[in-house]
Amino acid sequence: MSRTPTTSEIFDDIVICEPVRTPVGRRHGVLADLTAADLATTVVQGLIDRTDLGEGDVDDVLLGHCYANSEAPSIGRVAALNAGLGIETAGLQLDRRCGSGLQAVMYASLQVAAGVSDVIIAGGAESMSNAEHYVLGLRRGVRTETIEMLDRIGRGRVTAGGDLYPVPGGMLETAENLRRDYDISREEQDLFALRSHQAATQAARDGLFDDEIIPVTIPANGKGAARTITEDEHIRQDVTLDDLRRLTPIRQGVDQSATVTAGNACGESDGASACIVTTRTRAEELGLRPYLRPLSWAVAGVHPSRMGIGPVPATADVLHRLDLTLDQIDLIEINEAFAAQVIACLREWKLTDADYERLNVNGSGISLGHPAGATGGRILATVARELERRQGRYALETMCLGGGQGMSAVFERIC
Repeated sequence: MSRTPTTSEIFDDIVICEPVRTPVGRRHGVLADLTAADLATTVVQGLIDRTDLGEGDVDDVLLGHCYANSEAPSIGRVAALNAGLGIETAGLQLDRRCGSGLQAVMYASLQVAAGVSDVIIAGGAESMSNAEHYVLGLRRGVRTETIEMLDRIGRGRVTAGGDLYPVPGGMLETAENLRRDYDISREEQDLFALRSHQAATQAARDGLFDDEIIPVTIPANGKGAARTITEDEHIRQDVTLDDLRRLTPIRQGVDQSATVTAGNACGESDGASACIVTTRTRAEELGLRPYLRPLSWAVAGVHPSRMGIGPVPATADVLHRLDLTLDQIDLIEINEAFAAQVIACLREWKLTDADYERLNVNGSGISLGHPAGATGGRILATVARELERRQGRYALETMCLGGGQGMSAVFERIC
């Protein structure tokens, strides 16, 4: 009987080249005047400029995008056209919530492995500053005195569980549920948040993000002259533990025991990310430098009200498929949706203080921000270069996803 090949075997010839990202801007911050399509175009254009790719070299552009609208339908195609890749280059958008950018990379790996494409640009884009409010029912006419405006971001957080698993308090409620389940104190969360900002601050000062960042030019407008953004805006370099302690829990009005604040949760952000997925042979032909080889990935469902624990079963699945243990992973990147959520996962994994030497070593969502559709690619750009600096072998990228999911992927450094 023939044996089904493993994902690692299927991906044996697949490489990820030049993962890059834009700086991450705060919501309503320095990148707020740019749409998601603008950011996607910038990162794709920067990637092809850096690699000397041109018209006819790229088959498809796959971009994660969580807060889509019809201003840039199928945002991968729009970015491909805007960036000058030519009309033959296809494109799409996908939404697996916070895992969208990572999912785009994994789908691109499958697409190349299947021989459907030779060269794909994959990543994601998000402008949470420009996610709009909208109205339902106007096509049929309005006979009421008032019209309800819905916030596209907030609405998605409470509807992601569908009809059967509503989460009225959205993602904040899921974090507080885990805080309660795992008896996680406010102090633990604030200490974790402080560590994230300190790690990101040190990384920025040491120039560790410089190579992965594609600068973003903000056109001149009524607010001032044109300027180029090269640094992440969300990092709070001078934040102290006392600063974090003073913040009021967001759900305190409905839950007196609430502990999640704006300081120990990820920031809503703007940004984009991209990488090139191809074969070793094609990379060599195009003069591309491979950083990583994808080994496998897994997605898992958990109860929507405990969304943040999703990385635990997803990581267990992918490590089992690869016959690896968490101890063998050189770098662990878990996106920081909430400090409470990360701490809950760390407890399930039984990680200790010693493991912080390989965990989110340059910060993550709390400090760097979380442009939802782009974050998977942002993490990949950071971990690829950190793995090289450390001469490590394996990196794990994992995150929780709205609606009660987790996603994990393991990558191997190409020596």
